[in-house]
Amino acid sequence: MKYVKWTVLVLLWAVVAAFLHYTPPQHDIVRITDTYEKRETPGANRWFWSQAGSSSAAATGGRDVFFIQTRRADDSVMVYRNEDTGWGWPPYFKFDTSNLQAEANDRRSTGAEPDWVAIKHYGWRNEVLSIYPNAVSIRPVAGPEVRIIPWTSIALLVVLAAVFWALYVRWRRFRKRRIDPVLEDMGDNLDDAGGRLRGFFRRSPKD
Repeated sequence: MKYVKWTVLVLLWAVVAAFLHYTPPQHDIVRITDTYEKRETPGANRWFWSQAGSSSAAATGGRDVFFIQTRRADDSVMVYRNEDTGWGWPPYFKFDTSNLQAEANDRRSTGAEPDWVAIKHYGWRNEVLSIYPNAVSIRPVAGPEVRIIPWTSIALLVVLAAVFWALYVRWRRFRKRRIDPVLEDMGDNLDDAGGRLRGFFRRSPKD
């Protein structure tokens, strides 16, 4: 039973950690090498794509998606999708996909004359599952050495930690007032019943 409890706790915290890593905004310092549009039909990875916005896309299951190709300072490649989030989840309320794609197209540069930008995004990149992080915004920066402090993510984590602590304190108070006394009464009743049962079997039989 102990192993089941720890397994459930580990899985629960793994889900929470994955959610907190996937959803909050992140920033990458990159140079844009190319932009393109591709027809995509989400399959097993549909949870990592935005919801289809048009009736035709919803009916066919496929839609055209913008992509932004980039390189980091270490010359590694990162590809972002560029989709509206609309009013759905995560709550970025992004509706300017076309404008962002035009901005990305205008910021293309080469290794000889790099134009470094900070791409704000959320999500993961996984080549096997064809998962791409979703670009939210683009802004120019001085160079790849620029460090961006994720104030939004820090504030979100502080708020979540405060909410968790408040719920934990209230749970402990509720358990101390309501649950622990009931368990103690049950234990006392079991002890009394066990004492009477032992006394019954210890009595000598009458002739």
